[in-house]
Amino acid sequence: MTTEVPTIRLNNGTTIPQLGLGVWQAEDAETESIVRYALAEAGYRHIDTASAYANEAGVGRGIATSGVSREDIFVTTKLWNADQGFEPALKAFDASLDRLGLEYVDLYLIHWPLQNEDRLLRTWEAFEQIAESGRARAIGVCNFEPHHLALLVNRGGVVPAVDQVELHPNLPQDEIRVAAADYGITVESWSPLGGTSGSGWGRHSKPNALLDDPILSRIATQHGKSVAQVIIRWHLQSGLVVIPKSVHEERITQNIDVFDFELTAGDIDEIAGLNNGARVGIHPDKMNLGAPD
Repeated sequence: MTTEVPTIRLNNGTTIPQLGLGVWQAEDAETESIVRYALAEAGYRHIDTASAYANEAGVGRGIATSGVSREDIFVTTKLWNADQGFEPALKAFDASLDRLGLEYVDLYLIHWPLQNEDRLLRTWEAFEQIAESGRARAIGVCNFEPHHLALLVNRGGVVPAVDQVELHPNLPQDEIRVAAADYGITVESWSPLGGTSGSGWGRHSKPNALLDDPILSRIATQHGKSVAQVIIRWHLQSGLVVIPKSVHEERITQNIDVFDFELTAGDIDEIAGLNNGARVGIHPDKMNLGAPD
Protein backbone atom coordinates (compact mmCIF):
# COMPACT_ATOMS: atom_id res chain seq x y z
CA MET A 1 0.00 0.00 0.00
CA THR A 2 1.19 3.51 -0.79
CA THR A 3 -0.38 6.77 0.28
CA GLU A 4 0.33 10.05 -1.45
CA VAL A 5 1.49 12.22 1.44
CA PRO A 6 2.30 15.84 0.55
CA THR A 7 5.87 17.00 1.03
CA ILE A 8 7.31 20.29 2.23
CA ARG A 9 10.54 21.67 0.80
CA LEU A 10 12.98 22.58 3.55
CA ASN A 11 15.27 25.61 3.38
CA ASN A 12 18.18 23.52 2.07
CA GLY A 13 16.12 21.99 -0.74
CA THR A 14 15.45 18.65 0.94
CA THR A 15 11.80 17.55 0.96
CA ILE A 16 10.09 16.08 4.02
CA PRO A 17 6.82 14.11 4.00
CA GLN A 18 4.29 16.21 5.87
CA LEU A 19 2.99 13.21 7.85
CA GLY A 20 5.11 10.61 9.60
CA LEU A 21 5.18 8.07 12.40
CA GLY A 22 6.62 9.00 15.78
CA VAL A 23 7.99 6.22 18.01
CA TRP A 24 8.45 8.02 21.35
CA GLN A 25 7.75 5.61 24.25
CA ALA A 26 7.73 2.53 21.99
CA GLU A 27 9.85 -0.37 23.23
CA ASP A 28 12.69 -1.36 20.92
CA ALA A 29 11.19 -4.77 20.13
CA GLU A 30 7.74 -3.44 19.25
CA THR A 31 9.30 -0.55 17.32
CA GLU A 32 10.61 -2.98 14.72
CA SER A 33 7.14 -4.37 14.01
CA ILE A 34 5.30 -1.05 13.98
CA VAL A 35 7.88 0.59 11.70
CA ARG A 36 7.74 -2.38 9.33
CA TYR A 37 3.92 -2.25 9.36
CA ALA A 38 3.81 1.52 8.86
CA LEU A 39 6.14 1.36 5.87
CA ALA A 40 5.07 -1.89 4.21
CA GLU A 41 1.32 -1.90 4.95
CA ALA A 42 0.10 1.58 5.87
CA GLY A 43 2.07 3.63 3.33
CA TYR A 44 4.20 5.81 5.63
CA ARG A 45 7.50 7.12 4.31
CA HIS A 46 8.62 9.19 7.31
CA ILE A 47 9.84 7.80 10.66
CA ASP A 48 10.86 9.95 13.65
CA THR A 49 13.02 8.57 16.46
CA ALA A 50 15.74 9.79 18.85
CA SER A 51 18.72 8.52 20.78
CA ALA A 52 16.82 9.13 24.03
CA TYR A 53 13.95 6.88 22.89
CA ALA A 54 16.26 3.83 23.07
CA ASN A 55 14.62 2.36 19.96
CA GLU A 56 16.85 3.46 17.09
CA ALA A 57 17.92 -0.16 16.57
CA GLY A 58 14.28 -1.21 16.31
CA VAL A 59 13.66 1.51 13.75
CA GLY A 60 16.62 0.26 11.73
CA ARG A 61 15.40 -3.32 11.80
CA GLY A 62 11.90 -2.23 10.81
CA ILE A 63 13.28 -0.32 7.84
CA ALA A 64 15.49 -3.22 6.81
CA THR A 65 12.62 -5.74 6.83
CA SER A 66 9.97 -3.45 5.31
CA GLY A 67 10.90 -4.07 1.70
CA VAL A 68 10.80 -0.30 1.07
CA SER A 69 13.87 1.27 -0.53
CA ARG A 70 15.95 3.35 1.86
CA GLU A 71 15.89 6.24 -0.62
CA ASP A 72 12.10 6.41 -0.28
CA ILE A 73 12.11 6.74 3.52
CA PHE A 74 12.68 9.97 5.46
CA VAL A 75 14.40 9.14 8.77
CA THR A 76 14.83 11.59 11.64
CA THR A 77 16.80 11.07 14.83
CA LYS A 78 17.95 13.39 17.60
CA LEU A 79 20.95 14.21 19.77
CA TRP A 80 20.35 13.70 23.48
CA ASN A 81 21.19 16.44 25.97
CA ALA A 82 24.13 14.67 27.62
CA ASP A 83 25.91 14.54 24.24
CA GLN A 84 25.89 18.25 23.52
CA GLY A 85 29.22 19.85 22.63
CA PHE A 86 31.35 19.52 19.50
CA GLU A 87 33.18 16.20 19.95
CA PRO A 88 30.43 14.52 21.99
CA ALA A 89 27.86 15.36 19.30
CA LEU A 90 30.02 13.88 16.54
CA LYS A 91 30.48 10.66 18.52
CA ALA A 92 26.78 10.47 19.39
CA PHE A 93 25.83 10.86 15.74
CA ASP A 94 28.13 8.00 14.76
CA ALA A 95 26.51 5.87 17.46
CA SER A 96 23.01 6.71 16.20
CA LEU A 97 23.92 5.70 12.66
CA ASP A 98 25.37 2.43 13.97
CA ARG A 99 22.20 1.64 15.92
CA LEU A 100 20.00 2.53 12.95
CA GLY A 101 22.16 0.52 10.59
CA LEU A 102 22.09 3.38 8.12
CA GLU A 103 24.72 5.29 6.18
CA TYR A 104 22.84 8.57 6.58
CA VAL A 105 19.76 10.14 8.13
CA ASP A 106 17.49 12.61 6.43
CA LEU A 107 17.20 14.92 9.42
CA TYR A 108 19.31 15.24 12.58
CA LEU A 109 17.93 17.38 15.40
CA ILE A 110 19.21 18.86 18.67
CA HIS A 111 16.65 17.43 21.08
CA TRP A 112 16.56 20.35 23.56
CA PRO A 113 18.27 23.76 23.72
CA LEU A 114 19.31 23.33 27.39
CA GLN A 115 20.72 26.36 29.21
CA ASN A 116 24.34 26.65 28.12
CA GLU A 117 24.59 28.83 25.03
CA ASP A 118 28.30 28.25 24.46
CA ARG A 119 27.83 24.48 24.46
CA LEU A 120 24.79 24.81 22.23
CA LEU A 121 26.79 26.77 19.66
CA ARG A 122 29.55 24.15 19.70
CA THR A 123 26.92 21.49 19.19
CA TRP A 124 25.60 23.35 16.16
CA GLU A 125 29.13 23.54 14.73
CA ALA A 126 29.24 19.75 14.93
CA PHE A 127 25.86 19.56 13.21
CA GLU A 128 27.14 21.75 10.39
CA GLN A 129 30.10 19.41 9.94
CA ILE A 130 27.76 16.41 9.88
CA ALA A 131 25.61 18.09 7.25
CA GLU A 132 28.66 19.00 5.18
CA SER A 133 29.69 15.33 5.23
CA GLY A 134 26.36 14.34 3.66
CA ARG A 135 25.54 11.92 6.46
CA ALA A 136 22.59 14.09 7.45
CA ARG A 137 20.66 15.52 4.54
CA ALA A 138 19.27 18.27 6.76
CA ILE A 139 19.88 19.50 10.32
CA GLY A 140 17.58 21.22 12.75
CA VAL A 141 16.40 21.60 16.31
CA CYS A 142 13.65 20.62 18.72
CA ASN A 143 11.91 22.68 21.38
CA PHE A 144 13.61 25.92 20.40
CA GLU A 145 11.86 29.09 21.47
CA PRO A 146 12.23 32.22 19.30
CA HIS A 147 15.23 33.41 21.34
CA HIS A 148 16.99 30.08 20.79
CA LEU A 149 16.36 30.27 17.06
CA ALA A 150 17.71 33.83 16.99
CA LEU A 151 20.90 32.67 18.71
CA LEU A 152 21.68 30.25 15.89
CA VAL A 153 20.47 32.43 13.04
CA ASN A 154 22.34 35.53 14.22
CA ARG A 155 25.53 33.51 14.57
CA GLY A 156 25.64 33.03 10.82
CA GLY A 157 26.22 29.72 9.09
CA VAL A 158 23.57 27.11 8.48
CA VAL A 159 20.02 28.02 9.46
CA PRO A 160 18.10 25.11 11.05
CA ALA A 161 15.82 23.43 8.55
CA VAL A 162 13.24 22.34 11.15
CA ASP A 163 12.09 23.26 14.65
CA GLN A 164 10.16 20.35 16.15
CA VAL A 165 8.06 21.54 19.10
CA GLU A 166 5.11 20.50 21.21
CA LEU A 167 2.19 21.74 19.15
CA HIS A 168 -1.53 20.91 19.15
CA PRO A 169 -4.83 22.85 19.26
CA ASN A 170 -4.35 23.66 22.96
CA LEU A 171 -0.84 24.98 22.21
CA PRO A 172 -0.63 26.24 18.60
CA GLN A 173 2.74 27.94 19.24
CA ASP A 174 1.90 31.08 17.26
CA GLU A 175 5.04 33.00 18.31
CA ILE A 176 7.37 30.16 17.35
CA ARG A 177 5.59 29.71 14.03
CA VAL A 178 5.94 33.40 13.19
CA ALA A 179 9.64 33.44 14.11
CA ALA A 180 10.29 30.22 12.20
CA ALA A 181 8.53 31.57 9.11
CA ASP A 182 10.68 34.71 9.25
CA TYR A 183 13.80 32.54 9.26
CA GLY A 184 12.55 30.05 6.65
CA ILE A 185 12.39 27.23 9.22
CA THR A 186 9.74 24.51 8.93
CA VAL A 187 7.77 23.75 12.10
CA GLU A 188 7.07 20.13 13.05
CA SER A 189 4.61 19.06 15.76
CA TRP A 190 5.32 16.57 18.54
CA SER A 191 2.47 15.31 20.73
CA PRO A 192 0.27 16.60 17.88
CA LEU A 193 -2.86 14.94 19.29
CA GLY A 194 -2.36 16.53 22.70
CA GLY A 195 -0.20 13.79 24.17
CA THR A 196 -0.96 11.17 26.77
CA SER A 197 -0.25 11.15 30.47
CA GLY A 198 3.49 10.81 30.83
CA SER A 199 4.21 11.64 27.19
CA GLY A 200 5.90 14.94 27.98
CA TRP A 201 9.34 15.52 29.45
CA GLY A 202 9.38 16.45 33.12
CA ARG A 203 7.24 15.85 36.18
CA HIS A 204 4.37 18.09 35.12
CA SER A 205 3.16 16.07 32.14
CA LYS A 206 -0.60 16.35 31.83
CA PRO A 207 -3.22 13.91 30.52
CA ASN A 208 -4.77 14.50 27.10
CA ALA A 209 -8.05 16.43 27.08
CA LEU A 210 -8.29 17.01 23.32
CA LEU A 211 -9.44 13.57 22.22
CA ASP A 212 -12.60 14.00 24.33
CA ASP A 213 -13.21 17.64 23.45
CA PRO A 214 -16.86 18.21 22.47
CA ILE A 215 -16.05 20.71 19.72
CA LEU A 216 -13.59 18.34 18.07
CA SER A 217 -16.00 15.45 18.56
CA ARG A 218 -18.75 17.34 16.76
CA ILE A 219 -16.45 18.32 13.88
CA ALA A 220 -15.30 14.70 13.61
CA THR A 221 -18.89 13.44 13.44
CA GLN A 222 -19.72 15.96 10.72
CA HIS A 223 -16.86 14.66 8.58
CA GLY A 224 -17.32 10.99 9.42
CA LYS A 225 -13.83 10.88 10.93
CA SER A 226 -12.24 10.34 14.33
CA VAL A 227 -11.13 13.21 16.55
CA ALA A 228 -7.52 12.17 15.98
CA GLN A 229 -8.01 12.39 12.22
CA VAL A 230 -9.52 15.87 12.58
CA ILE A 231 -6.54 17.04 14.65
CA ILE A 232 -4.05 15.59 12.17
CA ARG A 233 -5.93 17.27 9.34
CA TRP A 234 -5.72 20.58 11.26
CA HIS A 235 -1.91 20.23 11.40
CA LEU A 236 -1.72 19.47 7.69
CA GLN A 237 -3.94 22.38 6.68
CA SER A 238 -1.89 24.63 8.97
CA GLY A 239 1.23 23.85 6.93
CA LEU A 240 2.87 21.87 9.73
CA VAL A 241 4.76 18.58 9.62
CA VAL A 242 3.00 16.14 11.95
CA ILE A 243 4.28 12.87 13.50
CA PRO A 244 1.51 11.15 15.51
CA LYS A 245 2.72 8.20 17.56
CA SER A 246 0.97 4.86 17.93
CA VAL A 247 1.94 1.23 18.46
CA HIS A 248 -1.46 -0.05 17.31
CA GLU A 249 -1.80 -1.06 13.65
CA GLU A 250 -5.41 0.13 13.41
CA ARG A 251 -4.51 3.61 14.65
CA ILE A 252 -1.38 3.78 12.53
CA THR A 253 -3.56 3.11 9.50
CA GLN A 254 -6.25 5.53 10.65
CA ASN A 255 -3.76 8.34 11.27
CA ILE A 256 -2.65 8.38 7.63
CA ASP A 257 -6.22 8.12 6.30
CA VAL A 258 -6.70 11.89 6.35
CA PHE A 259 -6.40 12.92 2.71
CA ASP A 260 -10.00 12.38 1.63
CA PHE A 261 -11.53 15.32 3.51
CA GLU A 262 -10.85 18.95 4.39
CA LEU A 263 -11.73 21.05 7.39
CA THR A 264 -13.83 24.08 6.56
CA ALA A 265 -12.91 27.65 7.45
CA GLY A 266 -15.55 27.43 10.17
CA ASP A 267 -13.94 24.27 11.55
CA ILE A 268 -10.57 25.99 11.65
CA ASP A 269 -12.05 28.97 13.48
CA GLU A 270 -13.65 26.74 16.09
CA ILE A 271 -10.43 24.81 16.64
CA ALA A 272 -8.58 28.11 17.10
CA GLY A 273 -10.78 28.69 20.14
CA LEU A 274 -9.21 25.68 21.87
CA ASN A 275 -5.94 27.55 22.38
CA ASN A 276 -5.46 27.68 26.15
CA GLY A 277 -1.67 27.39 26.36
CA ALA A 278 -1.83 24.00 28.10
CA ARG A 279 1.37 22.01 27.66
CA VAL A 280 1.97 18.28 27.81
CA GLY A 281 5.62 18.68 28.75
CA ILE A 282 7.98 21.08 30.42
CA HIS A 283 8.73 24.52 28.97
CA PRO A 284 12.06 24.44 27.09
CA ASP A 285 13.45 27.31 29.16
CA LYS A 286 13.11 25.12 32.25
CA MET A 287 14.41 21.92 30.71
CA ASN A 288 17.97 20.94 31.56
CA LEU A 289 17.62 17.19 32.04
CA GLY A 290 20.81 15.30 31.32
CA ALA A 291 22.84 18.44 30.62
CA PRO A 292 26.62 17.91 30.72
CA ASP A 293 28.54 19.54 33.55
